[in-house]
Amino acid sequence: MANAGKAPISIVPYDENWPALFETERSIIANALGDNCIAIHHIGSTAVLGLAAKPKIDIIAVAKDRTSAIGGLEVAGYVHRGEWNIPLKCGFSKMGTPDVNLHLFFDKNHPEIELNLLFRDHLRANRDCRDAYAALKMEILKDETSHQRVGKNAFPLYTLRKGTFIKAIAKELGFNRLRILKCTTDDEWNAVKILRQGTFFDKPGVADPHFWTFDHPEHEHFVLYHGVKIVGCAQIQFRAKTADALLRTIAITEESRGQGFGSEFLRNIEEWLKVHNYKILYVATVGRPIDFYKRHGYTEMPVDDPQLDPEDVTFGKVLI
Repeated sequence: MANAGKAPISIVPYDENWPALFETERSIIANALGDNCIAIHHIGSTAVLGLAAKPKIDIIAVAKDRTSAIGGLEVAGYVHRGEWNIPLKCGFSKMGTPDVNLHLFFDKNHPEIELNLLFRDHLRANRDCRDAYAALKMEILKDETSHQRVGKNAFPLYTLRKGTFIKAIAKELGFNRLRILKCTTDDEWNAVKILRQGTFFDKPGVADPHFWTFDHPEHEHFVLYHGVKIVGCAQIQFRAKTADALLRTIAITEESRGQGFGSEFLRNIEEWLKVHNYKILYVATVGRPIDFYKRHGYTEMPVDDPQLDPEDVTFGKVLI
């Protein structure tokens, strides 16, 4: 559902003051994080000389400890906005001169950091690509719907419509890291539908009965990227009353199996649930490779859930 409650997006010519504004903000962030700080990077269009951009400084910071980092940044005037579409990230904003978006990570080798720096450095080194990106942004803004915000994370269509360009550059540069994102774009939702249908409901006349979960607050859907290609999806159901969660589905495309992608996907989901204080992750054995879960520390564990067949054997893992 669209949300047009925020101010329209504007693109302005490159401002030679942007690097200095970043340096000022860098000092504030470094002081707020103290010894907890690992790295701070200027990213986004304001980090590229000569590139027209929204007058907003985008910054990546890396810290060791989540709790103290959030507290220190809030004292420094940053407002914690949640993860947006990237699990295990904290997003912050700061209004003023300048407006700032801060993306806080807790792993200096996080694939999203590499992707952002790769794209920034490519634009810095390639004027033609930089100018093509600027032209694309102006073309997108000619469509008034580009200002609308959509989905759970309320991203503007302007942001989503730049995705194809960014993916093309990442593919050209050979970016091939595994990335886990919350399902957000039309391409991601379509990939989830196709993968779920082919994995769980690929029979004549049998359609996926769980599309209703796509917008349901008790469910989260993830996609697994290998570089810029979606190779997996997963669905988590939250059980707030019992502080646990159910892994409803997890699937890897057939051509991507046997490469450890499923293990990495599951590990990241577990870590994400731990950060959000979910104590146990359950999984039913219906159509699932039981040995896979046993290898990852899951043991037979009953769970009371009306959507599961009483005869199904369920496994679980204590996360915290």
